[in-house]
Parts: sequence; structure tokens; C-alpha cells
Amino acid sequence: MSFMFKPLAYDDPKAVNRIALPQETVEQITVGNKAVAEQIASYCTRETLHRERRFVLAVDGYVSAQFEDLTAPAAAILRSGGTKVRLLDMKELYKSQEEIDRLTQESLPLNYEDDPVLLFGRLYRGKIDDFIDADKAKKALEDDGSEIILLYGLGSASDMLRSYVDAVAYIDVTPKAAAIRAREKRFVNIGDRQGRPFSLLMRRNYYVDFEVAVQLRKKLLKENRIALYILGSDENNYVMMPGQVLGTVLSALVRYPFRAKPVYLEGIWGGEYIRKIRNLPQDIAPNVAWVFDMIPMEVSIVVETEKALLDIPFSTFVQARGTEMMGERCVKEFDGYFPIRFNYDDTWHSDGNMSVQVHPDEEFVIENYDEFGRQDEAYYVIATGHGARTYCGFCGDGREFLELAKQSETTHEDIDYRKYINSVESIPGRQIMLPAGTVHASGRNQLILELGSLTIGSYTYKVYDYNRKDRDGNTRPIHTKNAEKVLHFERDSKWVRENIAIDPILVEETKDYTEYVVGRTELMYYETRRVELATHGVYEGKNNGQFTVVTVADGESVHIYSRSRPEFCFDASFLDIVTIPATIEDYVIEATGYQPVVIHKTLLKEGYTRYKNPKYNDRKQETDRQTENRKG
Repeated sequence: MSFMFKPLAYDDPKAVNRIALPQETVEQITVGNKAVAEQIASYCTRETLHRERRFVLAVDGYVSAQFEDLTAPAAAILRSGGTKVRLLDMKELYKSQEEIDRLTQESLPLNYEDDPVLLFGRLYRGKIDDFIDADKAKKALEDDGSEIILLYGLGSASDMLRSYVDAVAYIDVTPKAAAIRAREKRFVNIGDRQGRPFSLLMRRNYYVDFEVAVQLRKKLLKENRIALYILGSDENNYVMMPGQVLGTVLSALVRYPFRAKPVYLEGIWGGEYIRKIRNLPQDIAPNVAWVFDMIPMEVSIVVETEKALLDIPFSTFVQARGTEMMGERCVKEFDGYFPIRFNYDDTWHSDGNMSVQVHPDEEFVIENYDEFGRQDEAYYVIATGHGARTYCGFCGDGREFLELAKQSETTHEDIDYRKYINSVESIPGRQIMLPAGTVHASGRNQLILELGSLTIGSYTYKVYDYNRKDRDGNTRPIHTKNAEKVLHFERDSKWVRENIAIDPILVEETKDYTEYVVGRTELMYYETRRVELATHGVYEGKNNGQFTVVTVADGESVHIYSRSRPEFCFDASFLDIVTIPATIEDYVIEATGYQPVVIHKTLLKEGYTRYKNPKYNDRKQETDRQTENRKG
């Protein structure tokens, strides 16, 4: 699962969005730890001037936020001016670790038979309020003569404490920064007295802590309750702005084509293509296996201003401006989540394939993880070396292969997987759609643009991994029990040719470009196209009330802009993945370099629906009822 991976501590300097902002907006941005603490203190002082009672500022944030970096110096500034200030840590208000463990035990089952290293779980359907002790809160927040209380920590702006709180400051943190802090043991799970091992910390984070923090942030944004918004991924250089300024920035950003900041990760089968093309430092990792270029819950988006680079979690952007970004129908259909993810899988000049694997459909995900999404994928071949192949479907007896894989888990004997797993030649420009239940693997010596469906998590069941060991010398986990429950054994080489590895379908041909449908199946709600632009060619497209994602799959560079408002534009280079939001109805892509360009284009299919399984609605309604009962 993606949340288990360890991101590299590297920021891509080219992934920056340049937008026009009013000068008065930029002037309200505060940069630097000392300046931010002073502004917090100044804000509290102003708010207490005309009050007859004390002022309570809740300093909430995303998981891993380093609250005391700002609350302690702000309190010191206030005290130096003679103000009576009390610092109150949310850790004093949580229920006991044992009580919280009981509340979350259903989300973190100890099923070692199906899940040997405890990767999987169930999304927690409650709120962060569930972890707060109401009696402790009431006692701690009683009037003690303080003029100002700085209440800080996860949940300080929760509904339970709303009657005590006068204003909210929010410290946002990118998922990458949170994962790095977890690796460095910089924080513990909500209510824990001491830290858990990294894998268990992140498992609890994913199914519980991240979930309740994201839902609270969504509520605060929706209700415009954030008075001070703070970017806290770089604890050596905090950036703060009033909540309305964040709104202005995001309202401007959503009118432009935009690019997210990628997250780079190493892996046992990682290659060298991305490192060479993007000039990544040689010392950041032995290899780069994944590039999370646009995985909505994992990446951030950087906005350049005169004062600072604003590194905002992409999920915050979606929560605040989702309708403008994706379109009203998309937001309703996918419960506000961005419905497609994009990443690169790099095995170019590596020694091995990705694991032979399979992903579950919506029924399995709903029943086992309480997530209302399935995991479809798609592989688009960007570049290849000698002998590159992509594996998909069966060419032999799939059940025999599964039995051999089960035996290999204990005997560690190698399997001639090529006898059982169908493969196709990897040719740049080939699209292979991989609906849930299809066995597949990216072979060695290629760069793949991987697309995925809504599934917020990443439920990958490894069927066979060539008996490889990880960097700690441990055999990598296999999930044949779960794989057996979701594999479609009837999907053979004939089915692959006819359904998911189709020949390109011509859409339109002009002197400037040729457009093909390269990926389309009734089992998936999005389709892909390939646009071959001539040198200096111009392509015009329409969004029709939704978004489009384009990737520069070959060639040098393009200029992407709104035809009706050309100032809303983005210049993209080879391998850049750019979202053209629903605010841009008519867009133009111009090849700006000295060579032809190939664009990979992803869009929701006409008449798409999120699910085909009727169990979805029944299950969702039942879960919603349970959630409401818990609230009550």
C-alpha cells in the first residue's frame, strides 16, 4: 500500500505553478517562524481587545504538525506584554490509550493469516471527537483567570470543543512531510503514550488518524472556520496567511492548468529512467521505483508568490475547490474525491519485474475495508529498453499457477511464471487497461505511466514476487489468500486482446494532430487517448463540465491554455502531468519545441458511473446509518 512506502526527502524544484495574485493578497502572507509567532500573538491580542471574557485559539492541524514550534513562542511574546496566557495540549484531553485502542480495534484487525505483515484494515467511520474525553475537556477549559488560552493539537477545533473555542488556526502538512516525520519517529498516534514501529504507526495513521484529520479539515474549510492558515511542512520556515487569503489563492489556482509536486520513492525493482530525465541527485536513493506525480492523497501543489513558495496539500485544494476543479457531477459521483491517480513505474535498466499482482473490485473493497472505491489500473508505455514486456491475464492454468505460488511462499522455489502469465510486447504508445481482478505486472526495462481509479488506499495483492527479499533481508509479503478471492481466472490472452489491450481507434486527423482512443473498456469509468502533435501543431479540446488530465508522453514541451482566457496557462515539459480543471471549458495545447509531441489524455467517459455493483448503495447507506448512530 502506498502509505507504507518511504518517500525520498527530495523536492522537485520544477514543479511550480505561477499564477496572478492581487498584491494585497500577497502582502498578507507572513513568512518565517518568528514572524508567524508574532502574528499569532498579535491576532490574539486584537481579538481580546473588546471581549469581556477570555479568548481561546484552537491551533489544530494535520497529522505530524509540530504545534509547539509556534504556540510556545507566541505564548512567550504575549506574556512579555503582560498577558496571562495558558498553553493547553490536546494530549491532556484525550481518552486513555486503552480506550482509543478499543474504539479503533475493528479498523486494525490482527489477521496474520491473510495479512502476514499487517498492511490492511478498515477505515474508521467515526470522528476525532470520539477520542476526546468530554469531562477532561470541561475541567481543563474552565475559567482560571487566563486572558488567552492556546489550545493546540489534533482535534482542538473539533465539534466537541466548538463551544469553548473562539477562533481556529490550522497547521497543514503535506503527506510526504508527515511520512518522513513518521520515519524519523517525530510523533505518535493520537492518544498513544509511546511510538509504535513504523509500519504499525502508518497503518494506524492511514485507517484512523489520517482519516479523522482529513474529515475535520474538510469540515473547517467548508464552514470557513479557519482564521489563520499555516503551512507547516518546513518547520524551519513556517508560512501563514488569513483563511480568506488561502481562499483567494485557491480560487485563482483552480482557473489555471496546474501540476502537482511529485513524490519519489525507492523500490526493489526501481530503475534509472526518471532519474536521468529529471536530473535527480544520484545520492537520494539507490534507485527510483515509483513517482507519485498526481496521486491526490499523497502529493501537494506548489504556488509561487513574491514572498514564498506555498506548498499546499493537494487534498486540501480538492476539499476547498473540488467543484470548480472537477465539475459538479464528478464531485457528487465520487463523494468529493479526485477520481483518478497518476504515477510512474520505473523498471528501466533494473534487474527485475514488478510483482505479479491483482487488485480487488468494489464489492471486496466495500465488504473488507469500508472504502467506497475499487482499484482499476491502466499501464501506458512511455519508454522501453531491450526485451520489455507487460504481463496481463493468464496464458496457462491460472489456478495451477496460484497453487504453485502458495507453495512457493513456504518452499521459496521459483516458478516459471511466463508459462502461466500472458504478456504483450511493450511498445511506446501502447495502452493496457487493467480492471480489478486482472492479474498483471510491469516487466523490467521500461517506464510506465500508471493510472488508477478512485480507491483512496492501494490494495495490491502480490501473487508471486520471484522470492525476492527487501533491503532488510526479509522475504517480501505475498497475499495469495486474498488474491484467490478476487482473481478472474477466465481473463486469458484472447480476452486481453479483445478487451483491454485494444488497437488504437482513430478519432480525428488534421494537419496539426492525430487523435486516437487507446484505452477503453466497459469495466472502467475513464478512458485514455493519444494525441500525436506535429512540430508546432495545435490541438483544441473541450472539458464539457469536467476535467482532463494530460501527460507529455513524448517530445519536448507544450503550452496549455484556455482558448477564451489565454492568460490561464501552463508550460509543460516531457513527463509533466497537468490537470486542466473544469473551469476551463475550451483548452488549447500547442507543441512549442523543435520536435513533434505525443500527449496522453485521460478523461471520464461520457455517461460514466462510479459503480456497477448495486451492493454499493446498500452498503454505503448502512455505513452512513452506523456513523450517524455513533454521532448520536
